[in-house]
Amino acid sequence: MRGLTVLPSGRPGRGRLYVNLPDGRAVAWYDRQTNRISVLADQHREAVLAALRPYLGGAWTIGPPPVPTRTELRRLALPPDEDLAPNRPGETLLGELAHGSAGARTRHRLRQELTAQQRTGDLLDALEADGWRVVHCIPLRALGRLDHLLIGPAGVFCIRSLPCRRQRAVVGDLLLGVGRADPRPDPRWIRRAASAATRTLGATATPSLALVDASRVDVAPTVRDILVLEPATAAAALASSPPTLKPPDVEGLFALARDARTWQGR
Repeated sequence: MRGLTVLPSGRPGRGRLYVNLPDGRAVAWYDRQTNRISVLADQHREAVLAALRPYLGGAWTIGPPPVPTRTELRRLALPPDEDLAPNRPGETLLGELAHGSAGARTRHRLRQELTAQQRTGDLLDALEADGWRVVHCIPLRALGRLDHLLIGPAGVFCIRSLPCRRQRAVVGDLLLGVGRADPRPDPRWIRRAASAATRTLGATATPSLALVDASRVDVAPTVRDILVLEPATAAAALASSPPTLKPPDVEGLFALARDARTWQGR
């Protein structure tokens, strides 16, 4: 059959590939996470394989769509405008830099924050192959935007990324100091964000600070509830954490977290 088109969905390189007829109706999709091709009508099987062949890698399976789980039904019913999963790291900052203030000092600060969020976000996105899921730029009522929400075998983590500009970072109970700049209330903020996420998702969220390009990190001995991450060791630290969630729990929480309506009123 001629005229089949392959269209991606979700974040580039990670979402599904849909195979559509010329009139726009989908006849199959390829799930790149499970390497499975689901065909809605068997008469299109060979044409679907021909269309998808350039995208296939490794061992793959093909067959009718599996019976959807409750989590999948929730995702299928999610309006595209309410789906936070396609958000890129620093999505909000990209918009501010493109359309916001023209002040040189403000733009310099925004670019530093964007770089920190992108570095952390790329690191977190790379964990998806190990069963982790991440949502970037989540709007929290009365708190602003949460940079990253990470959900995986070791639990739920609310993460704020901070540029340290190759200076010493000191994490205290209430304030974070970077170099000679005035201390910031990031420890208090991330605790409040984690509390909001815990109430919303019904699962304990760990407050976390990702310190990017710090020359040295000192954490006060009284800070026991905040996880401090650095790019060089973050993946190993998360992988070594004791597992608390099973894969179905991870997918269920991810389906809830990616829905913008979940966070309205929180």
